[in-house]
Amino acid sequence: MSVAETSLVVPVTPAYWAEACAHLARKDRVMKKLIPQFGDAILQTRGDAFVTLARSIVGQQISVKAAQAVWDRFDLLCKRMSPAAVLKLKVDDMRAVGLSARKVEYLVDLAVHFSSGTVHVQAWQEMDDEAIVDELVAIRGIGRWTAEMFLIFHLLRPNVLPLDDVGLINGISRNYFSGEPVSRSDVREVAQPWGPYSTVATWYIWRSLDPVPVAY
Repeated sequence: MSVAETSLVVPVTPAYWAEACAHLARKDRVMKKLIPQFGDAILQTRGDAFVTLARSIVGQQISVKAAQAVWDRFDLLCKRMSPAAVLKLKVDDMRAVGLSARKVEYLVDLAVHFSSGTVHVQAWQEMDDEAIVDELVAIRGIGRWTAEMFLIFHLLRPNVLPLDDVGLINGISRNYFSGEPVSRSDVREVAQPWGPYSTVATWYIWRSLDPVPVAY
């Protein structure tokens, strides 16, 4: 997708956001203080499922800036980024834009899963979170954390609690434990009142560490 096309994509926001904020403010004293600090900022999604997952693979274990540079070069190899387009690319051309051999394998496997119908993209809206996670982690290069980020940022699922997310762990440590280390059980305990809107609470915890919202 070109820069011009990207600018024309209208971000989608969750219909449940206001209700979720009201619920969290009632149930959690930290959320009651955090939520008003970020005004009208809200979780957004843009783009399509394949592009979102491909970008997550390209960005693994490198800086945001480096990931964007590699993605921009990779994107230029395709007239339109799609599973079929990726499957037509030569490995040498993919390596030449800065992709490691392993990431090339992961991107090809992702494209195969999408083009063969192994992942049920059209059915995801009706499937529960864990069923979608199971489909995604069967793709090489996609672990549970990436699948959970996809649920949050692409499908806008309201009740995702990414227990392995460093930002969530650090934010809970800072906001609830005065900076003391926290365990997964601590995270679960803090998040108990957040349901069924753990995604929204997690998003505000992230904002407490970095006020600039992320959109995929």
